[in-house]
Amino acid sequence: MRILVVGAGYAGTIAANRLAKKVKTAEITVINTHPDFVERVRLHEHIAGTGAAATPLASMLSERVATRVGTVDKIGDGQVTLADGASLDFAYLFLAVGSTAAALPDTIAVGTWDGAQEARARLAGLPGGKTVTVIGGGLTGIETASEIAFGRPDLRVRIVGRTIAASLSAGAQKRVRTGLDRLNVEVVEDSVTQIDPDAGEGGGDMVRLHSRPPVTSDLTLWAVIGSVPDLAARSGLEVDAHGRAVVDEHLRSVTDRRIFVVGDCAAVPGSRAACATAMPQGAHAADTLARMLQGRKPQPYSMGYTGQTLSLGRHDGVLQANRRDDTVRRLYFAGRGAAVAKERICRYARFGARTATYAWLRGPK
Repeated sequence: MRILVVGAGYAGTIAANRLAKKVKTAEITVINTHPDFVERVRLHEHIAGTGAAATPLASMLSERVATRVGTVDKIGDGQVTLADGASLDFAYLFLAVGSTAAALPDTIAVGTWDGAQEARARLAGLPGGKTVTVIGGGLTGIETASEIAFGRPDLRVRIVGRTIAASLSAGAQKRVRTGLDRLNVEVVEDSVTQIDPDAGEGGGDMVRLHSRPPVTSDLTLWAVIGSVPDLAARSGLEVDAHGRAVVDEHLRSVTDRRIFVVGDCAAVPGSRAACATAMPQGAHAADTLARMLQGRKPQPYSMGYTGQTLSLGRHDGVLQANRRDDTVRRLYFAGRGAAVAKERICRYARFGARTATYAWLRGPK
C-alpha cells in the first residue's frame, strides 16, 4: 500500500513521520518542490541573515519515508501526475501544500522560500542608507520589518499596512508599535495601490499609497499571505471561495475520501494559517488513517488555540493570549521573555515535525 504526502511543511512532515510510526506496512513517499524542510516561522530571520530556515528533508523524515523532489501537476483517481510527466499511484494521499502569496507586481513575496531567497540576496546587496519597504501589517510583515531593522540598522525600514497587528488586542498592538519604534521602523497605516519600478527618487521604486503621497523604496517586500496553490481545484476537489479543499470532520476531502487535506490548504472551520494549526491537523489525519486501517472508528478533529506569538528582532517579542476559539484576550506578554518563549515555540514545532510527537488542546465545546 502506497501513501503519498504532497508537501513537506509542518503538516506534511509530521503526517509522514506519524504514518511511519503507526502504519508499518505502508510505503510512504513525500513529494516536495524543494529538498529541504522550510521553517516558515523563521523566513524573516533567513531574509535578514540573522538565522537559518532550511533543513535537509533527509534529516527531518523517518528512514521509512522516501522523498521525491518535484511538483505535482494534478491529482487524479488514485494517481498523481508530476510536472515532469511521471505518475505515481496511491492508496491514500495527504495534501499539504500550504499557502502562498499573490504579490503585487514588482514586489518580492517573503512568505515563500523562493521569495525569501531572493529577498535575502537583494537585501545583502543593499548599501547603507537605502530604504526597505515591507507591505503587510500582519504578523509576517511585522516580523520581517523588525528583523531587517535589527539585522541591518544601517538601512531605513518602513512597514505599510491598513492596520498594524490587527489580530492582536489593543494593548498588544500598542506594544508592537513601541517595539517597532525602538527599532526605528517607520509605520505607515495605509494601503498600497501600485508600484512603479525605478520611478522614485534615486532610481528606487515609487510606492503609491491610497490616501497619502507616494514614497520611494529601494527594496519592496510583500508580506501578505492570502492565497493557496490551486492544486486542489485543478484536480477537481471541492474547494471553498478561497481555494481551500473542503473536508469532513476527519479532514478527508468531501470529493475523494482517500485524500486527507491538512494545513493552510484545508478549509477547516475556525482555523487560521499557522504552524499551530498545521501540526495538529497533520498529526490527527495520520492518526485517523491508522485507526481506519486497524478497523477502528475514526475520531473527529478538534483543536483549540492558545495565542499568537511574534518576534520584534532577536531580543524583543509579544505573546498574545487567545481563547480556544481563537478570539483574543486582553492578556499579553512582551519583552525579552516573550522573545525567548517565541524561540522555544519555534523549536518545539520543528521537534514535533521531526519526531511526530506533538500535543495540542481540544477545541471549544
